[in-house]
Amino acid sequence: MANRDYVKRGRNNKTTKKKNSKSAPSFPLKTAIIAALLIGVFGYGLFLLSNDPEPEISTPIVITPVVKPKPTAPEKEMPALPEEKWDYKKDLPKRVIEVEQNELKKSSIPYIMQCGAYKTEAQAESRKVSIAFQGLTSSVRRKEGSSWYRVVLGPYEYKRQAEKDRHTLQRAKIEPCAIWKDQ
Repeated sequence: MANRDYVKRGRNNKTTKKKNSKSAPSFPLKTAIIAALLIGVFGYGLFLLSNDPEPEISTPIVITPVVKPKPTAPEKEMPALPEEKWDYKKDLPKRVIEVEQNELKKSSIPYIMQCGAYKTEAQAESRKVSIAFQGLTSSVRRKEGSSWYRVVLGPYEYKRQAEKDRHTLQRAKIEPCAIWKDQ
C-alpha cells in the first residue's frame, strides 16, 4: 500500500488572498512611543528617589560616654513586700447569694405546641419520629370534620416548659413550632 500524505489532502491548489484597501502597519509605532515615555518617566522617578540630598549638619555632634558616679554610701536594701490584706479567696467559697425568683403563673388552660399539620398520616408520623429522636414525646391528632393531621406536643403547665422544648427542636432544625393554649 502506498503512503498517503494526509496533510496536503485538505488543501486546495488555488489560493485566494483578499487584499484590504488599508494595510495595517507592521510595527505599532504609537504603542512603542507611549511605552518608551512611560518607561522614561518611571526611570526618572527612580533616579529622583535614589538621589535624596543628605541633611546638612551645621554643628558636629560629639558623643560623650556617660559615666555613673560610684556610690559612696551603701545602698539601702529594698523593704519587704507588704502582705495582702485581701482575703477574698477564703471568703468567696463561704458566701451564699440569695436570689428571689418570681413564682411562675400557672395557667388554667394548659399550653400545647404544634409542630406541623399534614395532609397524610404518614407525613405526620414521620415528623413525630424526628421529634422522638430529640427525646420528646408527641402525638398525632385529627379534628372531627378535618382532613389535616396535626403533630402536637404537650400539654404543658407553664409556657416556659414549652419554650424550652421548642428551642430543643430548633437546634435540631425541626421548625416551625407554634405554642398556644389548648382548647
